[in-house]
Amino acid sequence: MNLDAFQFDLPERLIALRPADPQDSARLLVVHGDGRLEDAHVRDLPRYLAPGDVLVFNDTRVLPAALKGVRPARDAVGADVACDVNLVERVDDHTWQALARPGKRLKPGDTIRFAEGFHAVITQRFEGGEIELAFSQSGAALERALDAHGAMPLPPYIARRRPADAADRDTYQTAFAGEDAASVAAPTAGLHFTPRLLSELDAAGLRRETVRLHVGLGTFKPLEEAQIEANRLHAEWRR
Repeated sequence: MNLDAFQFDLPERLIALRPADPQDSARLLVVHGDGRLEDAHVRDLPRYLAPGDVLVFNDTRVLPAALKGVRPARDAVGADVACDVNLVERVDDHTWQALARPGKRLKPGDTIRFAEGFHAVITQRFEGGEIELAFSQSGAALERALDAHGAMPLPPYIARRRPADAADRDTYQTAFAGEDAASVAAPTAGLHFTPRLLSELDAAGLRRETVRLHVGLGTFKPLEEAQIEANRLHAEWRR
């Protein structure tokens, strides 16, 4: 199978920049066993399921992993460089792999300053274009710094049309997210489940189970080979 088979035109005017309000009012396409299609809404889900059915939710929590910083000039005649950084995979308590722009102007040994007392040093560059950052904080202190200075990592097709803002802290986090903030993108299907809908699912006798799959670099990386079978997808980590 070739990637060309998946090419199609999607007008930007049809891409929502904000979620439906309330989020369980998003549209749902129901495909019946006989092939019949029906338009519905996510809030209608209980009527299509039977008592005893099991829904499995990913309760990962999204980290405010989008950062803006500055790489100071390397010499007296140089200029500071504004940087956009998206964390994509945690290496240890103070080290992350990240995607950064402008990537070609960032080198190992450079420091990126995000706020007073909050910075990171580039320790490696990888063939795929990612960099490794060693932060000035670690553990819980780093999580607090990211919470204070980071923004929610919106999907690229939204981020290129508007910046992240305070509202995204709520709408880009599931209602059932756990305490461990490690995902760098939301499990987006879960965003449609409001507390009201979850209560209605419980009342209808539907069972809920959870897994924790932290969404990482693979969600940002396009397939690089024309033949789909030749691609190797990135691994992600789970609890």
